[in-house]
Amino acid sequence: MGNNGEMRHAPPHSPSLGTIGIDFGTTNSSVARVTPDAQIQLVQFPRRDGLTESFRSVLYLERIREAGHLRIGSWTGPTAIEQYLEAEKKGRLIQSLKSYLSASNLNGTEILGRHYSFEHLIARILTDLRLEAERAFGHPIRSALVGRPVRFVGAESDSDEAFAMARLTRAFEQAGYEQVAFEMEPIAAAYAYESTLDHDELILIGDFGGGTSDFSLLRVGPGIRNRGRLPQDLLGTSGLGLAGDAFDARIVRKLVSPELGAGSLLHPAIKQLPAVPSWIYANLERWHYLSFLRTRNVTELLKTARIRAIEPDKIEALITLIDEDLGFQLHQAVQRLKYALSSDESAEFRFNDGSLSLRIPVTRADFESWIAEDLAAIETCVDTLLTTTGINPADVDRVFLTGGTSFVPAVRSIFTTRFGPTRVRSGNEFTSVARGLALRAAELPDA
Repeated sequence: MGNNGEMRHAPPHSPSLGTIGIDFGTTNSSVARVTPDAQIQLVQFPRRDGLTESFRSVLYLERIREAGHLRIGSWTGPTAIEQYLEAEKKGRLIQSLKSYLSASNLNGTEILGRHYSFEHLIARILTDLRLEAERAFGHPIRSALVGRPVRFVGAESDSDEAFAMARLTRAFEQAGYEQVAFEMEPIAAAYAYESTLDHDELILIGDFGGGTSDFSLLRVGPGIRNRGRLPQDLLGTSGLGLAGDAFDARIVRKLVSPELGAGSLLHPAIKQLPAVPSWIYANLERWHYLSFLRTRNVTELLKTARIRAIEPDKIEALITLIDEDLGFQLHQAVQRLKYALSSDESAEFRFNDGSLSLRIPVTRADFESWIAEDLAAIETCVDTLLTTTGINPADVDRVFLTGGTSFVPAVRSIFTTRFGPTRVRSGNEFTSVARGLALRAAELPDA
């Protein structure tokens, strides 16, 4: 798999034996193909508790001593997280790389004393996806149809979009892919939905990833597929750079950080100032950033704040979280709360790991108030798409939602309110894009 501590490089090119579909996501990735008997086969990625169709889009680097020499080992996917959690002295865990594709000021970074280009880091993940596909499918992989968001996170212009696409293409080339084509992720999800139809429909696709929310209006169905797809079958697309990660950050900011001293003041006898700088709490909102706080300077700052703060117990809880490096466990608890609130009107946030324990009741109304701004942005994006295409909601035959954030009731309500609950469907929330890419790849002339 390549998760053996070696920094992988692409091998010499070899002939392609078929095009696969790759959903390279901000949080999770998946890979699929159409088999000779017209079935969809998803790659099953190994992890210690079994197999999974979702490959975490993470990269972990750590110094390893072998035969008296230090080298940098690297791991990706589920193995990367396992290696990170087991390490006594943490290396560098990197996630959400896709969210930085449009950032022209981020060309690379120094990790453990060595410089890596941005494309090289992404290519390391893409190489393991290719190797796992080769293992699962039994032949070399050199061609891929890859999903892309309607708008990349942070892209403010067409030149930003082109820059992001060029970087992603170079990363795939570095990872050993000779031919790479791209398809918008919501359109790929539409192909997955289309495979279930026995008639033609006008559909709205909503694809909610970790970093982006994307929408497409298009006509699909067996009749359209048989006559050949036309440009006018795609009525329009829209997207914005927020989704599940933003919701998670709101939970941490509104619920967890106050329990760890955010907004707590120094003792009035000293000054009415925040006990802890806000940038420390910003690091809690992305769990892999927590390791960056394990420095002598931060430790001394927090110990001083604990002595001088009005609520020293909360500062002590923050110190414990950082010292025991519980960021991953914290965000797993956030995920559990979010999923619980998807089915229940209230739930309890429970975090009990190491020597830190938190139990906080939360209502769905609380959560929805925290994400109200994000929900409004999603609503605006959907309404703008309908307006610019001139499509009345009553003319849409079906709405198909995919991605983990589509489970959130307030997100689903955006669509049931406009289109009615009977026209809103979902399915294969974490793999529909890869499935659709595989189906579309099978239609391509060179597939």
